[in-house]
Amino acid sequence: MSLQLSQAKIAFVGAGSMAEAIVRGLIQTEVAQPGNIYMMNRSNQDRLAYLRSEYGLNASSDLQTKEDYIAGADIIVLCMKPKDVESSFAELRSQLRENQLLVSVIAGLSVAKTEALLDTRMGIVRTMPNTSSTIGLGATGMSFSSNVNETYRGLAIQMFEAVGIVSVVDEDKLEIVTGVSGSGPAYVYYFMEAMTQAGIDGGLSLEDAKQLTLQTVLGAAHMVQHTNEEPAELRRKVTSPNGATAAAIEALDRFQFREGIIQAVNRSAERSKEMGEQIAAASTAGKSV
Repeated sequence: MSLQLSQAKIAFVGAGSMAEAIVRGLIQTEVAQPGNIYMMNRSNQDRLAYLRSEYGLNASSDLQTKEDYIAGADIIVLCMKPKDVESSFAELRSQLRENQLLVSVIAGLSVAKTEALLDTRMGIVRTMPNTSSTIGLGATGMSFSSNVNETYRGLAIQMFEAVGIVSVVDEDKLEIVTGVSGSGPAYVYYFMEAMTQAGIDGGLSLEDAKQLTLQTVLGAAHMVQHTNEEPAELRRKVTSPNGATAAAIEALDRFQFREGIIQAVNRSAERSKEMGEQIAAASTAGKSV
């Protein structure tokens, strides 16, 4: 009988906002049981107390208890900050078993480098979720090492579908996923900042400028989703020749708006790869000392 997510014991190494987002989704959609979820951090007792109280899960920073969490887990989710990877991996290296599934939420760190740093051949799922996962509207890119079986593939996808949509891609595409959807919410927020400021500069109240901007972005996203039309076609439909919108698009083109977004996506992808290489280099240096 294959393992069901409702039966799986899931240990989160790192108890920050992304870990909490995943946990909230798992519990709210009832695809995992709070009693089967284990969260751990280094020392923040207030954070762990909040997680226990809010979700009814298990949480600890005690070294022996954390080892017990890892030993009993079917799925281990790596959610630590990049600066904590070296020390966390040093602790984990001797505790992992090859019949467990490792899920990484560490930007830029490849499967091969994770295997090397942990000295393991266990199945590894590399993921790139985004912050909208905190409200169940996330977008997660996901790839699998060659030794992840079908049962574990299904469990990993189900985990992240609890907080949004999942796109399974080849691992070499995960950096561009980071550029598009991982960093993507920030581009939209930046765009909204500018629209709001323009409204205020034009005489609108702060509240009116914010609400009009919010509803405009929300409505545009829903139009793409509900009509299933391409954004370019929807843009053409609202852009009358020589009209106000056409003039606005011409202004954006003069400032190379499209090219700027493309460059932002590509730079985010490059930086993600750089960060992964820096983590690997630091960890390798630490092991050789």
